Amino acid sequence: MQGPADLHTHSSVSDGTETPTQLMRAAAAAGLGTIAMTDHDSTAGWAEAGAEAQRQGITLIPGMELSTKYEWRSVHLLAYLVDPLNGDLVKETAKIRESRLRRAEGIVARIGSDYPLSWADVLAQTTEGATVGRPHIADALVALGIVRTRSEAFDGILHPRNGYYAPHYAPDPLTAVKMVRAAGGIPVIAHPVPAGRDRMLPEAYFKTLTDAGLFGLEIDHRENTEEGKVVVRRIAAELGLAVTGSSDYHGTGKPNRLGENTTSMEVVERIVREATGSSPIVPSGVVGR
Repeated sequence: MQGPADLHTHSSVSDGTETPTQLMRAAAAAGLGTIAMTDHDSTAGWAEAGAEAQRQGITLIPGMELSTKYEWRSVHLLAYLVDPLNGDLVKETAKIRESRLRRAEGIVARIGSDYPLSWADVLAQTTEGATVGRPHIADALVALGIVRTRSEAFDGILHPRNGYYAPHYAPDPLTAVKMVRAAGGIPVIAHPVPAGRDRMLPEAYFKTLTDAGLFGLEIDHRENTEEGKVVVRRIAAELGLAVTGSSDYHGTGKPNRLGENTTSMEVVERIVREATGSSPIVPSGVVGR
């Protein structure tokens, strides 16, 4: 495997704007040697991405981004190289996706009472089999000319303060970490210190997660505050957790650019060595370590 390595990206299988094929081409064009595709609660794009990664001569680390919740906090867990056929994981991610869908329908109904937005408008922004969520609602609002960008939609109509928001089902982080490990995967908490320290998990809870198998923290990420990075680097050092860096690329859905943050190849190699659920897809066309 070769670097640079970007371990957090999304395709149109969840809320990215590029297909898995287009995402792999974009990764190669950006000069990446290794990329993880981590669609929300889904492994549906792995095969397509793997085939194109081989054609592009880059390594794919198959993964997903699991939705979890701690008290009122939304906590995302990156899960690398899990067994995509693990029964418990398949069942749980299906439950999360179904809840996301029902939540999205409710949000659209509420917005539709004040703006000319319909469920059909939202579905027009998705691809077949995609995990429908708030980003697709944002894209529909943009397509209708109600807002200019996805970011504007999230800062305005879709912001919780405006009353259209609704929660969806998600397991707690501890359950999710154990589930990922049971599926042979490697769990890393995504962007653990976004704006506002109160949104960070309690420090003692990181120890609980580490004891359950947490591998690392995604510290080099544009949503983490500089003050927060200092705190979680200390926590990672104290608990022996790996440090990762990623773009969280969504195509045109976010300003994030491929490779704007990367992970050391030493950490990537540790992820591959520890995983037992699946293997990276390497440029030679041979699936394996």
